[in-house]
Order: sequence, then structure tokens, then C-alpha cells
Amino acid sequence: MKDSTRRRFLASVAAVSVGSALKATTSVASRTNSAKAQVAITLDLEMSREFPTRDQMHWDFEKGNLDEATKRYALEAARRVKARGGLIHFFGLGRTMEQADVSWLQEIVDAGHPLGNHTYDHVYLLASKPQDLQFRFARAPWLLEGRDIPAELKRNIELAERAFETRLKGRSGRSGGFRTPGGFATGLKGREDLQKMLLDMGYSWVSSLYPAHITSKPGERPSEEVFRGIEDAQAMAQPFVYPTGLVEIPMSPISDVGALRTGRWPLADFKEAVRRGLLRCIEQGLTFDFLAHPSCLGVVDPNFETIDVILDTVEAHKDKASIVSLGEIARNESAIRRLSK
Repeated sequence: MKDSTRRRFLASVAAVSVGSALKATTSVASRTNSAKAQVAITLDLEMSREFPTRDQMHWDFEKGNLDEATKRYALEAARRVKARGGLIHFFGLGRTMEQADVSWLQEIVDAGHPLGNHTYDHVYLLASKPQDLQFRFARAPWLLEGRDIPAELKRNIELAERAFETRLKGRSGRSGGFRTPGGFATGLKGREDLQKMLLDMGYSWVSSLYPAHITSKPGERPSEEVFRGIEDAQAMAQPFVYPTGLVEIPMSPISDVGALRTGRWPLADFKEAVRRGLLRCIEQGLTFDFLAHPSCLGVVDPNFETIDVILDTVEAHKDKASIVSLGEIARNESAIRRLSK
């Protein structure tokens, strides 16, 4: 499914999802909650269309061919967050391991930042046709060699693991969990086949759900209603367990791609949306999973202002919040049970 199709799908379910979020928010707020908020900073290492300039669309076909600016931004972000006592949870594409130099990523993992699997080619797990798995396969279908969707999904994920293990001193992305390329309004609900596939491959948790929420028209600054909608949607971005036992850790709105590429917001508005969503989670002892991409964020926010907003806000509320990895969130069974009621 192309990004434009996904956006239309999200728009079609936004009203229902936001209504549910409002109800969930009321339920969460009504509980006495003394738990610390769990705050994760996550960066997906992939190229983004329309960055660094709006005319660049070819990245859809080479998502893992990271440019130097993206790699520098990821490494510097890791250094800055580590210097302040935190960690960034990265998700990488196996195809990036084809590049001649991966020392920048080796430094990141050696510093203790988790690295999770984001597939080899940035494949779409909910594809209904093989050619919809990835733009690259639609243009060059022979790359699939006759494999059907389940076979290619499994192969693509396993191939990424082998790439990490080969190029990163035996490092396995499996230890860093799995994030689906693209976020889905319902996550992997109703897809027990995908849940079981990931469990069978050794993943105990996944990050696939990105809740629908109201937003502004492209090029239009967000209104107070949009900001409040993003705050309210945090209640729909809380960890839970699928019937199969796979843990889901949703991504918290709004992402940098949603705000800075699709919405074309000013950086100040994106920072404000992140700050308000984070504060809602801190106030209610919830989980906040910040989602961004160095290829996008690095262009609009070269001075790491958004990441500093998160670090400064958590520091100002250190009695109520802490920076953690998604793995730590997945292991916090009491929090997951509490939030899934």
C-alpha cells in the first residue's frame, strides 16, 4: 500500500479512533496512578521521500541507502542523549548493511543503544499482493523469485538479522525487538498469523500500532483542536498484549513524518505537539514512544531541539518520568497489564 493510500485509510478511521481515544483518556484519568511514565526516544534509520528536498522521491526504492547527513545525525543524537544519561532505541534496515562503512552504527550499538529489526527492504506487512510489499518489488518483481507474501516477509526479516549479525560483530537485531515499516491504526489486531510468525522468529514484542488522530491540512498550522486531539490520542498508544502473547508497544503521535512531511508544520508546532503529548503521559503515568527519522528530523531540526524538549521535560519531571528502551517497557509486565485493562 502506498503512503497516500495509507493516509486516506487513516483519515477514514480518524473520527472513530479519536472518539475511542477520548473515552480511553477519561478512563485512564479517572484512575489513581502513581506509576512513573515510561518515555522512549526511537529513531527509524531509513531514508524519507521529499527529504532533504521536496523533489526527492527515489528514496522509496532505496530506503536503506542512508546518506551521510542521516548517519551523522543519528550518531550525534545517540551521543547527545547518552551524555544526558539516556538511550535511543534505533530500528535499522538490513539493506543499510550493504554500505561500505557501518562504523557509525557500530559506535551506536557499542554505546549501549538498542538496535531493532525494521526488515531488510522496508516491506509492508499488511500487503495483500506481492507487488505491494515494497516499491522496489513493484518495479522489479523478479526480486521476489516467486515467493508469496508470508514467505517474503519471513525471509526479509531473517535476512536483516543475518545482515546485522555479519556486519555488527555478531549483534542481533532480535534483541532490540521489531518495528513494522509504517504504523497501522489497529496494529496487528486480527492478524494472528503475523503475530505468531514474529513469536516463532524469537520476537517477544512488536511496535506496529500508530493510532489515528485528527490533524491539519498540509501546509496549515495545527489548531488548538489538533493539539488537544494529539494529547487525547496518547491513551490509544499504550502497551498491551495480543491474544497470542505478543506484546505491542504503539508509537505515540505525532511523528516527524506526519507533522513535518505530510503536514508541513513549522518546527515550533511539532515541538509543541511533542511536548503536550509527553506531558499528558507524564501526568497520567503512561508510556510515550517518540517516533522520528534522522533523514526527516535532521533536515528540519538540525540542532536536535525536539529531542532536547523530551530530555528537558523528563528532567523537569524526573520524579514522575524516566527515559527507557522499548525492551524495558515490554518487560514491565505490571504496566502492560494495567494499561491493557
